[in-house]
Amino acid sequence: MPRTRLAVWGDPIAHSRSPQLHAAAYRTLGLDWEYTRRRVDGVAFGDALASLDGSWRGLSLTMPLKEQAHRAAVERDRHAELTGAVNTLLLTDEGPRGFNTDVGGIVDALDEAGIADADAVRILGAGATAASALVAVAELGARRVDLRARRPQRAEGLLALAVRLGLIASVQTFDAPVETVDLSIATLPSGTVLDGRAAERLSQNGGALFDVAYAPWPSSLAEQWPERSISGLGMLLHQAVRQIRIFHHGDQDARLPGEDAVVSAMRAVIEP
Repeated sequence: MPRTRLAVWGDPIAHSRSPQLHAAAYRTLGLDWEYTRRRVDGVAFGDALASLDGSWRGLSLTMPLKEQAHRAAVERDRHAELTGAVNTLLLTDEGPRGFNTDVGGIVDALDEAGIADADAVRILGAGATAASALVAVAELGARRVDLRARRPQRAEGLLALAVRLGLIASVQTFDAPVETVDLSIATLPSGTVLDGRAAERLSQNGGALFDVAYAPWPSSLAEQWPERSISGLGMLLHQAVRQIRIFHHGDQDARLPGEDAVVSAMRAVIEP
């Protein structure tokens, strides 16, 4: 039975634009693959994964399933191992192979925005996407990272990862005093509104803002940011390109045939 079925799972999931992106890509590639969305929460994930038959090629995973997908994978790429998060499962006869395409998606999106390096970075948030952002900025050559979270104890794992990556890092609350950074990355859920004083302080000498949120845009934080603000649409696009590479040939770093046309088709369905 050919593996032609794919889907994005998460909770909530109705807002996901992944079906549009993937459909545009497979249409351009001339592939008759089905890509749907399904609401799956953490409790249902194990049984849902076990129920898939041989027609299934892979899954995209979003909140709150990335850590569970990491545990379910029989093999993981380096970015998945570093972050403890898997957002892509390639389903094989040997079991699911896990990948993290968020790291590469962030790097690609920043590069597209003209940001190819940053010495000092501030990361807002302490979830799975924050871990991906941390690995991404390490690959951009960052040396110092200021981690911010509502509850700093939640960021202990990020601090340990920063040390493993050779970064000088600290963890503070959102309203703690700030030092100058080249780049700020917000990994907070869409719709998050920070206290006005905290947002104002974080924006001071915060460099460019890369906000993984993209709807609504501008985000509450971007509206208050005095420097350049970049939405998460680029990350959404480029992490999906990397997922499609995995589903197509198993390697997120190897380009697709006619990839420029594929990316153009995908961009057309998400950009105004």
